[in-house]
Amino acid sequence: MTQTAGWIGTGRMGYAMAERLALAGVDLAVWNRTRAKAEPLREHGAQVVGTIAALRDRDVVFTTVAGSGDLTEVLGELLDGGPGPGVVVDCSTVSAEASAAARATCARQGTGFLAAPVSGNAKVVRAGLLSFVCSGPRETYERVSGLLARLGRSATYAGEGETARLVKIAHNLLLGVVTQTLAEVTVLAEKGGVSRHAFLEFLNDSVVGSPFTRYKSPAFVHLDYTPTFTPVLLRKDFDLGLTAARELGVAMPVTALTAQLVQAAAGTGRTGEDFAILLDLQAAASGLELKPEDVAVDDGLGS
Repeated sequence: MTQTAGWIGTGRMGYAMAERLALAGVDLAVWNRTRAKAEPLREHGAQVVGTIAALRDRDVVFTTVAGSGDLTEVLGELLDGGPGPGVVVDCSTVSAEASAAARATCARQGTGFLAAPVSGNAKVVRAGLLSFVCSGPRETYERVSGLLARLGRSATYAGEGETARLVKIAHNLLLGVVTQTLAEVTVLAEKGGVSRHAFLEFLNDSVVGSPFTRYKSPAFVHLDYTPTFTPVLLRKDFDLGLTAARELGVAMPVTALTAQLVQAAAGTGRTGEDFAILLDLQAAASGLELKPEDVAVDDGLGS
């Protein structure tokens, strides 16, 4: 049976994901606080609605919002005053506590809830390489698996409750640690006389290269910090991750140190740039003046 879908939140990620569903021919209705940001989706066959309540009759509603408070707010509008959609799939990065509260709110209205945070950015979405980690009732996951398959290349079921939230936070902690480490070794190589593009080309083709280091390389080489994920958002995830570590009694010394460096990046005031500015901070601390390198760099995404 063909499912109807709704979408709440068309920021960078939300827009790219909703666009992918619309291009796949899914019956899609979209709401965004700033309506003009959602309007271009009409060109791909989506409806743009004026209220969140207009999505209540959808089989599945996806949410991609900035934080826990936003999720609480939009679900309040979606579920207040009548039956809600069949399932809410939340793709935001929020705390486990906020996720559990959202699940309880949905349950009171007979709506299923799936925590489904993602790995990737808007470029990754458009390349068809998005990954989901999901938690909640297995039956709820199975109900929406067809739509998840249209959105990305993989979806991993991590179990009941809010386990997907912990997986996503752990994932983002690793992103921060890897990016800081990548910045340090790149500055080391350049200060020793090696161009950034040559060093990163070698690294990406080596056993320690990864899809992430490859698609971060253009930012490092060109010093193009067009945001995919900002230092402020990464700082939020480090706060969540270190809180979870304290609660679970897990020592995370490298993560804790990286959190201070992420805080320093956020404290520069460059809050609208990509968190790859960690490279700039590392270079400044090392007495190295960076200049853009005018070299073509493969990001691994077909861009």
